Amino acid sequence: MLPDRVELTTTDSRFWLASGAVVATVATTGSLWFSLGLGLVPCTLCWYQRILMYPLVIVLGVAVVENHDTIWRTVTPLSVVGGVIAAYHSLLQATTTSCTFAGPCAVVQWRLPVLGLTIPNLSLIAFVLVTITALAGSDVIQPERQL
Repeated sequence: MLPDRVELTTTDSRFWLASGAVVATVATTGSLWFSLGLGLVPCTLCWYQRILMYPLVIVLGVAVVENHDTIWRTVTPLSVVGGVIAAYHSLLQATTTSCTFAGPCAVVQWRLPVLGLTIPNLSLIAFVLVTITALAGSDVIQPERQL
Protein backbone atom coordinates (compact mmCIF):
# COMPACT_ATOMS: atom_id res chain seq x y z
CA MET A 1 0.00 0.00 0.00
CA LEU A 2 1.32 3.42 -0.95
CA PRO A 3 1.35 6.26 1.57
CA ASP A 4 -0.98 9.21 0.95
CA ARG A 5 1.92 11.62 0.95
CA VAL A 6 5.50 10.97 -0.02
CA GLU A 7 8.08 13.01 1.86
CA LEU A 8 11.02 14.29 -0.12
CA THR A 9 14.14 13.59 1.91
CA THR A 10 17.59 15.12 1.68
CA THR A 11 18.80 11.93 -0.01
CA ASP A 12 16.04 12.18 -2.63
CA SER A 13 16.89 15.81 -3.27
CA ARG A 14 20.58 15.04 -3.71
CA PHE A 15 19.77 12.12 -6.01
CA TRP A 16 17.75 14.35 -8.33
CA LEU A 17 20.29 17.17 -8.27
CA ALA A 18 23.15 14.71 -8.88
CA SER A 19 21.20 13.21 -11.78
CA GLY A 20 20.84 16.67 -13.28
CA ALA A 21 24.57 17.32 -12.79
CA VAL A 22 25.37 14.04 -14.57
CA VAL A 23 23.09 14.93 -17.50
CA ALA A 24 24.68 18.39 -17.79
CA THR A 25 28.17 16.86 -17.59
CA VAL A 26 27.41 14.30 -20.30
CA ALA A 27 25.92 17.03 -22.52
CA THR A 28 28.95 19.28 -21.98
CA THR A 29 31.40 16.45 -22.61
CA GLY A 30 29.43 15.43 -25.70
CA SER A 31 29.49 18.94 -27.14
CA LEU A 32 33.24 19.14 -26.61
CA TRP A 33 33.66 15.72 -28.25
CA PHE A 34 31.68 16.86 -31.30
CA SER A 35 33.84 19.95 -31.77
CA LEU A 36 37.27 18.79 -30.57
CA GLY A 37 37.02 15.07 -31.27
CA LEU A 38 35.06 15.02 -34.52
CA GLY A 39 36.10 18.48 -35.70
CA LEU A 40 32.53 19.75 -36.18
CA VAL A 41 32.25 23.54 -36.13
CA PRO A 42 29.46 24.75 -33.81
CA CYS A 43 26.94 27.14 -35.36
CA THR A 44 25.58 30.23 -33.62
CA LEU A 45 22.62 28.37 -32.10
CA CYS A 46 24.96 25.62 -30.88
CA TRP A 47 27.07 28.24 -29.13
CA TYR A 48 23.99 29.66 -27.38
CA GLN A 49 23.05 26.17 -26.19
CA ARG A 50 26.60 25.59 -24.94
CA ILE A 51 26.60 28.93 -23.10
CA LEU A 52 23.43 27.85 -21.27
CA MET A 53 24.49 24.22 -20.59
CA TYR A 54 28.09 24.58 -19.43
CA PRO A 55 27.36 26.55 -16.23
CA LEU A 56 24.75 23.97 -15.23
CA VAL A 57 27.53 21.47 -14.52
CA ILE A 58 29.00 23.76 -11.85
CA VAL A 59 25.68 25.08 -10.54
CA LEU A 60 24.16 21.61 -10.09
CA GLY A 61 27.44 20.17 -8.77
CA VAL A 62 27.61 22.81 -6.05
CA ALA A 63 23.91 22.29 -5.31
CA VAL A 64 24.55 18.58 -4.73
CA VAL A 65 27.49 19.20 -2.40
CA GLU A 66 25.75 21.93 -0.42
CA ASN A 67 22.25 20.42 -0.76
CA HIS A 68 20.60 23.57 -2.12
CA ASP A 69 17.02 22.59 -2.86
CA THR A 70 16.23 26.13 -4.02
CA ILE A 71 18.68 25.86 -6.92
CA TRP A 72 15.77 25.49 -9.32
CA ARG A 73 15.60 29.29 -9.33
CA THR A 74 18.99 29.39 -11.04
CA VAL A 75 18.77 26.21 -13.11
CA THR A 76 15.27 26.59 -14.56
CA PRO A 77 15.82 29.84 -16.49
CA LEU A 78 19.03 28.48 -18.04
CA SER A 79 17.54 25.10 -18.91
CA VAL A 80 14.21 26.41 -20.21
CA VAL A 81 15.83 29.04 -22.46
CA GLY A 82 18.34 26.43 -23.63
CA GLY A 83 15.48 24.04 -24.35
CA VAL A 84 13.62 26.66 -26.37
CA ILE A 85 16.74 27.39 -28.44
CA ALA A 86 17.35 23.65 -28.95
CA ALA A 87 13.72 23.14 -30.00
CA TYR A 88 13.97 26.04 -32.46
CA HIS A 89 17.26 24.65 -33.77
CA SER A 90 15.70 21.19 -34.18
CA LEU A 91 12.74 22.74 -36.00
CA LEU A 92 15.09 24.60 -38.36
CA GLN A 93 16.91 21.40 -39.18
CA ALA A 94 13.64 19.58 -39.85
CA THR A 95 11.98 22.25 -41.97
CA THR A 96 14.57 24.32 -43.81
CA THR A 97 18.01 24.24 -45.36
CA SER A 98 18.96 27.81 -44.51
CA CYS A 99 19.21 29.81 -41.33
CA THR A 100 18.63 33.40 -40.30
CA PHE A 101 21.73 33.32 -38.09
CA ALA A 102 25.33 33.35 -39.26
CA GLY A 103 26.61 29.84 -39.82
CA PRO A 104 25.20 26.51 -40.94
CA CYS A 105 22.65 26.05 -38.14
CA ALA A 106 20.11 24.25 -40.34
CA VAL A 107 22.67 21.79 -41.67
CA VAL A 108 22.68 18.37 -40.02
CA GLN A 109 26.38 17.76 -39.28
CA TRP A 110 25.94 14.53 -37.33
CA ARG A 111 23.11 12.08 -36.69
CA LEU A 112 22.87 9.43 -33.97
CA PRO A 113 23.21 6.15 -35.88
CA VAL A 114 20.57 4.21 -33.95
CA LEU A 115 17.72 6.70 -33.46
CA GLY A 116 18.61 9.31 -36.08
CA LEU A 117 18.67 12.16 -33.56
CA THR A 118 20.70 15.25 -34.45
CA ILE A 119 22.89 17.26 -32.07
CA PRO A 120 20.13 19.84 -31.35
CA ASN A 121 17.71 16.96 -30.64
CA LEU A 122 20.16 15.57 -28.08
CA SER A 123 20.58 19.06 -26.61
CA LEU A 124 16.81 19.43 -26.27
CA ILE A 125 16.59 16.09 -24.46
CA ALA A 126 19.39 17.15 -22.12
CA PHE A 127 17.77 20.51 -21.30
CA VAL A 128 14.40 18.83 -20.62
CA LEU A 129 16.04 16.24 -18.36
CA VAL A 130 17.98 18.92 -16.46
CA THR A 131 14.77 20.91 -15.95
CA ILE A 132 12.92 17.83 -14.68
CA THR A 133 15.71 16.81 -12.30
CA ALA A 134 16.13 20.35 -10.94
CA LEU A 135 12.42 20.64 -10.20
CA ALA A 136 12.18 17.11 -8.80
CA GLY A 137 15.02 17.82 -6.37
CA SER A 138 13.75 21.22 -5.34
CA ASP A 139 11.50 22.80 -2.78
CA VAL A 140 8.89 23.41 -5.51
CA ILE A 141 7.58 19.88 -5.06
CA GLN A 142 7.49 20.02 -1.24
CA PRO A 143 7.52 23.71 -0.16
CA GLU A 144 7.25 22.90 3.57
CA ARG A 145 10.62 21.16 3.30
CA GLN A 146 12.50 24.48 3.28
CA LEU A 147 14.99 24.84 6.09
